[in-house]
Amino acid sequence: MYGGDEVSAVVVDLGSNTCKAGYAGEDAPKAVFPSVVGSIDQMEVDDPDIPDKYSESTPDTKSKGKQKFYVGSQDLGFRRDHMEVLSPIKDGIVVDWDMVESIWDHALRKCLLIDPKEHPMLLAEPCSNTQQQREKAAEIMFEKYQVPALFLAKNAIKPRYAFKRKEIRPGEIQTVDLDFPNTTESYKLYSQRVIASDIKECVCRAPDTPYDESSYSNIPMTSYELPDGQTIEIGADRFKIPDILFNPSLVQSIPGMETYAENISSVRGLPQMVIESINKCDVDIRRELYSSILLAGGTASMQQLKERLEKDLLEESPQAARVKVLASGNATERRFSVWIGGSILASLGSFQQMWFSKSEFEEHGASYIQRKCP
Repeated sequence: MYGGDEVSAVVVDLGSNTCKAGYAGEDAPKAVFPSVVGSIDQMEVDDPDIPDKYSESTPDTKSKGKQKFYVGSQDLGFRRDHMEVLSPIKDGIVVDWDMVESIWDHALRKCLLIDPKEHPMLLAEPCSNTQQQREKAAEIMFEKYQVPALFLAKNAIKPRYAFKRKEIRPGEIQTVDLDFPNTTESYKLYSQRVIASDIKECVCRAPDTPYDESSYSNIPMTSYELPDGQTIEIGADRFKIPDILFNPSLVQSIPGMETYAENISSVRGLPQMVIESINKCDVDIRRELYSSILLAGGTASMQQLKERLEKDLLEESPQAARVKVLASGNATERRFSVWIGGSILASLGSFQQMWFSKSEFEEHGASYIQRKCP
């Protein structure tokens, strides 16, 4: 049990796309930045033209040679020769702890400007997280950051307190290579994904019915301004791409995606995934689950997604089921629902006895996290 002073707990949600960090009890995170890291191998490349004033990062020499990490939107937005943009997370699981530490450092010390020793820490984790991963997170938090208390909370549970994701390919955006020969492919891809993500949230809309080429052939074009000032016109694609969530076979008709055609038959649409998940639960609670389907995450803010999902589920679910899809009317709350749920959870009076304290870590070791955070 943690019995420290009345100091605000810090909530950190390191997602596959963005990292969110802030104080428990607040309505939104203080810091939101990409959960990828720019990396330059200093053993191979000396970067004298980029003075330290451009970077908030510090070199990291652990395990992978002399690397320098760049974290945060500002550092990643500045093109550097030979900089690779890498993700420490694959399929929701951490694959590079050095990068994760650099992201946590940026969130806690650069964005929140706090000393981790003074704040209990609530970390979001995927439901598929392994025991080894949980223990590693506990070791880093207690041994490196010296936090007084820790709790690992499941991503799927926290949105309930606040009342995972299909990537959209960059698509038909054309890019022209400028004379930057040392720009890495990973940095180009990162830059494209930033644009594609913004298009997804600002322009895309889930169609009311399954996408049909003829029905959308004369749809009015929508303008979108690219970072360099150019304006592109987006027509039927703003409906077609979102419909892949419901009809994955549409991916075969998108230029550049033909190679995925072989595996597409095994991919399920969002409604089928929801129904399969509910059918894996006890039969006595299935009816209640059908009426409590909660949308969360960045894609949940897409226009008409809630309505289309509810419509398709009504058509495919058992007749006795009363389907109800829930989603906050506020786009910010939908996007940050996992973090907001953690913020509410960590501020509840009844939760304070659930912290995994530093003294318990020292007495029982990292494996005790399985008992304190089931």
